[in-house]
Amino acid sequence: MDNTLHNLLTLVDQSCAASGKALRDFELEAWRQALACSPYLLTTVSQHWAWVETDFARTRWSKPLVWQDLEGLLEDLKQQGFDIDAQLRKLRNRVMMRLIWRDFSRQCRAQETVQQVSLLAEFCIHTAVACAEQELRERFGQPIGADSGNVQKLVTLAMGKLGACELNLSSDIDLIFVYPQSGQTEGGRKSVSNQEYFIKVGQRVITLLDKVTVDGFVFRVDMRLRPYGDSGPLVMNFSAFEAYYQDQGRDWERYAMIKARALTGDAADVAYLESMLRPFVFRRYVDFSVIESLREMKRMISEQVIRKGLQNDVKLGPGGIREVEFIGQCFQLIRGGRDAPLRCRGLMDALSASEQLGCLPADAVSELRDAYWFLRDSEHAIQGYQDRQTQRLPEDPDAQASLSRIMGFQAFEDYLVALNAHRSRVSRHFIDLIAPANEEDESSKRTWFWDDLDLEQIAALGFDDPAAVSAALERLTQSAIVRTLQVEPRRRLDLAMPKLLEVCARQSNASGTVVRLVPMIEAVLRRSAYLLLLIENPGALNELVRLCAASPWIAKQLSLRPALLDELLDLEHLYQAPDKHVLERDLALQMRAIPMDDLEAQMDALRYFKAAQVLRVAASEIGGFLPLMKVSDKLTFIAEVILEWTVNVAWTDLTNKHGKPCHLTEGTGFCVVAYGKLGGLELNYSSDLDLVFLYDAPAQGMTDGDKPIDCARFYTRLGQRVIHMLETRMSLGVLYEVDMRLRPSGNSGLLVSSFAAFERYQLEEAWTWEHQALSRARAVAGDLSLAHAFQAIRLTVMGQARDKVALSDEVQSMRQKMRENLDTDIKGDTFNLKHGFGGIVDIEFMVQYALLALSAKHPSLAKYTDNIRQLEALASSGLISAETANTLSQAYLAYRSDTHECALQEEPAKVSGAQWDKHRQAVGLIWGDWFNSKRWE
Repeated sequence: MDNTLHNLLTLVDQSCAASGKALRDFELEAWRQALACSPYLLTTVSQHWAWVETDFARTRWSKPLVWQDLEGLLEDLKQQGFDIDAQLRKLRNRVMMRLIWRDFSRQCRAQETVQQVSLLAEFCIHTAVACAEQELRERFGQPIGADSGNVQKLVTLAMGKLGACELNLSSDIDLIFVYPQSGQTEGGRKSVSNQEYFIKVGQRVITLLDKVTVDGFVFRVDMRLRPYGDSGPLVMNFSAFEAYYQDQGRDWERYAMIKARALTGDAADVAYLESMLRPFVFRRYVDFSVIESLREMKRMISEQVIRKGLQNDVKLGPGGIREVEFIGQCFQLIRGGRDAPLRCRGLMDALSASEQLGCLPADAVSELRDAYWFLRDSEHAIQGYQDRQTQRLPEDPDAQASLSRIMGFQAFEDYLVALNAHRSRVSRHFIDLIAPANEEDESSKRTWFWDDLDLEQIAALGFDDPAAVSAALERLTQSAIVRTLQVEPRRRLDLAMPKLLEVCARQSNASGTVVRLVPMIEAVLRRSAYLLLLIENPGALNELVRLCAASPWIAKQLSLRPALLDELLDLEHLYQAPDKHVLERDLALQMRAIPMDDLEAQMDALRYFKAAQVLRVAASEIGGFLPLMKVSDKLTFIAEVILEWTVNVAWTDLTNKHGKPCHLTEGTGFCVVAYGKLGGLELNYSSDLDLVFLYDAPAQGMTDGDKPIDCARFYTRLGQRVIHMLETRMSLGVLYEVDMRLRPSGNSGLLVSSFAAFERYQLEEAWTWEHQALSRARAVAGDLSLAHAFQAIRLTVMGQARDKVALSDEVQSMRQKMRENLDTDIKGDTFNLKHGFGGIVDIEFMVQYALLALSAKHPSLAKYTDNIRQLEALASSGLISAETANTLSQAYLAYRSDTHECALQEEPAKVSGAQWDKHRQAVGLIWGDWFNSKRWE
């Protein structure tokens, strides 16, 4: 071997010198290492020296191959007179020589190698399919769809590592063949069914790739992942394919389909096939029903290691490649239906998405990523030594030395230390992934029957109102959904209910908690997999009961949206309502993974995002982690982020149809202005959105698309789309109710106003109450430059000089009308926190009056839109005392805090008036002072 190595190195050096570019020292060392560490490469280079002279001397193999390179190499072989079988095999050998050289000489790492081998496989499959179809077309003509009348194309699904572009140096390729429609071939010497035709195509493709000839093989082909495995037909049409996965598809087949990727076929057919398979692979919501199957797969992996003695296998052994892949794909199966970033094929993408979504901690992902690529480098070093399909650590000392050298270690023992450290970390994460079933729970699945408890037994469990609990359980037992449950959902219900009742019994309002939870259990039974979440996760069950005991509003939200139960799994995030920049990042991660033309999926994602984030805010407030001001801030941030994305989606949808307004060089020319609670950063859990839409465009402006429309119509349609996305009722409800009555001229006005029209209306036609509303208005979404323009208009309007007496009369008159219509408890002991005397609206009217009366001389008063900072501005300007500002602020915050509490308790914002007398009297005195005609002179 030493002589052969020396002679080859001399030949390489001479060949490069003859080409005019002498071999450099690092290149010579690269050749020495690659040839010394791979007897296969040494033999191949010796046998095919002409390839080295042709390829290396010209390109130095300095870059990875691209598709056009493969086309050129295949054409070169064709010009030499080789048939297609020889062309493909020689191409494979020629490219593999290059790939092993680059890998073993460390000109690239495993990331490039797996992509290059996958590219080669995909190219060979494309070539084989095209050749097979051409050969058969001469005999049978073209396959025609019976329904469409169109020519049918074979769709070749790459599974496993090829689907994810992760092939190793000696991988099999897992394929599935499908075609769109049944029918007959036309135009050939003989007509056959499309099924027979595509079977022949598939058989020819397999022969072209898999058959061993004097030149070897291209890739070993494995078809066992197709429906029914080896006993099933070689090809299926789309209808039969869909029927199989709908009726008989198993969880391991879902696991396999995660990486499926179409390599051949018509683009429209491929898109249809992918949309057909997606619901099978990724359930619509978080899929806890798959946990048991994953637990069984995990058990089988662990048992196989022991049974087959795979401890020295870097792929199948403990802490090996397969375990890393299993960890990533577990989260894809469980959460991929809801979390779009997990709907990816590549393992690294899946791990990154798992980290971003909080499924795995960052340090775990870092360890798994490092271990995976170390293992893949090891795998390639093992396989490339003799071009053999193995992942077992070598026993031969020469092979061990080669492996160590390639991996950068002086001795094999040093390599083993590093390998075992990586495998140990992977094993730890693998073991922690899905806990084994609780044997104690399984052995005593029901120690008592929840649906047959008498009052005495219920009381013995610790419930203070056994009759209420009994009635609730009876309603559940007699409900139509429980009476018609199949065996598995009923088993889950019987496992979950005793656990649920035991936790409920420990609450201070135990009986009321059960009553609140029964509707949620009924809702969950429509997707009983959610019961598994509660069975598998005692922590989630405890949090569910605790939150529902504290708030019937939360219980109702979970009943309406059972998918939110997933949020209970991550207690760290549940009680950490994120800031705006985190919300923006998380929503962008979700939305960018959804095709822009899938409006329904986008609207679903926005609804889940809102519901989940609001739940986190409510949980944080109940847990005492967020003060009132922060609660409103968080709810406001959620609405702002959702509005921004809603405008983006609506804009993209509309511009795809009509183009952009011609006058735009950047931005959208569209602005969403929030009034009321959103404008004042004071949203609560049930707030609707008071919005106004503004645009800036020339009067005669048009869009620049294939179907142009005038700008006024364009922006009106944009506003309509935004409202549609916000208000359409879907399975997760509406995003927000929208109130547009504050736009110029109210309901009789245009849905979207130009900036010029809006400014003119505010300066010339608007009523005083509209200027009051403007004091709490701010731009929250759309074009940033227009946000600044709106603020300028707002400050101009607020800064107008006004007759204070007339203003005082108008504000007081409007407030009196509101009291007469909205404060229906004025004569009783009940106090309406919002509309009652001395309540929220009184304080808001006082501040609005002060701002309108004084902003002409004190422009800084109009800067902010929330009441608290407006009061602070009045005090800092010396217009009111700090004591007055504090009195009003404290009353305002106390009222709002109680309003939030009422919302969480599903109660109207009406309380006993006596407990609020101090605040109300203080507000009343200040009201009298502020509206004194001489107060502000």
